Amino acid sequence: MKVFVQNEAGSNKKNIHNEKTLEYIRTETVTGVYPYPYGFILHTTSGDGDNLDCFIITEKTLKTGQIVDCEPLGIMEQTEDDDVDNNILAVLSGEKAVIDDDLKYRLTEFAMHAFDHIEGKKMSVGRFLGKEEARKHIMECLDKT
Repeated sequence: MKVFVQNEAGSNKKNIHNEKTLEYIRTETVTGVYPYPYGFILHTTSGDGDNLDCFIITEKTLKTGQIVDCEPLGIMEQTEDDDVDNNILAVLSGEKAVIDDDLKYRLTEFAMHAFDHIEGKKMSVGRFLGKEEARKHIMECLDKT
């Protein structure tokens, strides 16, 4: 699967792109620092009408605008303002990672506090699911065109 890197690890800058054309729109500052590169899976549409959100679990430096080949690792269940907004967890093709307690903690802390600057924003994190659930969810969200 191809993932468009929207936000860089170690940054508190949230870049916003048209997720279908990849056109840059604007940059906002968020409260949290992205623990891993973050973007979206190309040629997918999730329940919110955007592409499937994706954290790339890697120590490699990835830059905004890069498109990288990834493999699914799992899913982090998440809701934003009572809407389901799950994140696919992925690794770069050829890399390995595990969903351990440290990874869960880092991602949960980011998700729960990245938008503390927005009054009334409600975030919650649910279960962390495995590779098979991630593959199934991605298949369900592939664009049919």
